[in-house]
Amino acid sequence: MDEIKLFAGTTSSELTKDISKHIKVEIGNSVVRRFADGELKIKIEENIRGRDVFIIQSTNPPAENLLELLLFMDAAKRASADRITTIIPYYGYARQDRKDEPRVPISSKLIANLLTVSGANRILTIDLHSEQIQGFFDIPVDQLYAAPVFIEYYRSRALDNYVVVSPDAGRVKHARGFARRLGKEIPIAIVDKRRTGPNQSVVYNIIGDVSGKTALIYDDILDTGGTMIGAAEAMMENGAKEVYACAVHALLSKDAPLRIMKSAIKELVVTNTIPLDSARINKKIKVLSVAKLLGEAIMRIHKAESISVLFKEVEE
Repeated sequence: MDEIKLFAGTTSSELTKDISKHIKVEIGNSVVRRFADGELKIKIEENIRGRDVFIIQSTNPPAENLLELLLFMDAAKRASADRITTIIPYYGYARQDRKDEPRVPISSKLIANLLTVSGANRILTIDLHSEQIQGFFDIPVDQLYAAPVFIEYYRSRALDNYVVVSPDAGRVKHARGFARRLGKEIPIAIVDKRRTGPNQSVVYNIIGDVSGKTALIYDDILDTGGTMIGAAEAMMENGAKEVYACAVHALLSKDAPLRIMKSAIKELVVTNTIPLDSARINKKIKVLSVAKLLGEAIMRIHKAESISVLFKEVEE
């Protein structure tokens, strides 16, 4: 296991190129083709026997991104890789992490089983939607946080009179840690919302003082944008001076970019865990790279060094 082999899935090809430049490891040769009926055909085109293999692929929709990753891992396993570390910048199908109503799957557990059976020896991901997903695996799971990437960006500006906003009660711990990293005196506020259906929510109340302050909403997933836009409107209605927002995983489904453009949000900062084409980026949306973060983790895993310094959040 004396040599790293780095491979890129289709979805994360550009991110993998950035990681490759950062850690100075070339991307391995592989091809993703299709049979005439559209089925995926994966081939690793170099010897990986006994190697330390890292496969990078986010599992955002369509579902074929997940299938491609599973086939890639199976190919590496059958090619006698010594260890397969599966890097999933965005872990898809994570929002159904428990049985909260009758006759529904626990999709994030099913995905964990599929990843393990397909050959993963270790999982590396960023900002899981739910911490408990780590417990669905019987192999090591390292969860990194994108917070340091955002903090480096926001520290370049004056942070006087800011308030960090948690978009719901479930993100309070993350918002508090984020605020403490930005500055010890930065307070937090909480949006009291109710889910009325998939991708639908209603804001009922704001817990905390946002009057006259610059509100910074911090969330993990931005899908249709409804929750974040609703929170921004509530901030302004409660006297906030202006509203900024950041989200780790920018799905930006349907007309989300247009809705963001028309919203009270002055700037939305996201990461490249999910690739964004030019059609989904406008002048309000800024993309930051997690390549350095993932690259550092890859090298530490390869050298059997601790990566806790990369994923530990500030304690409450």
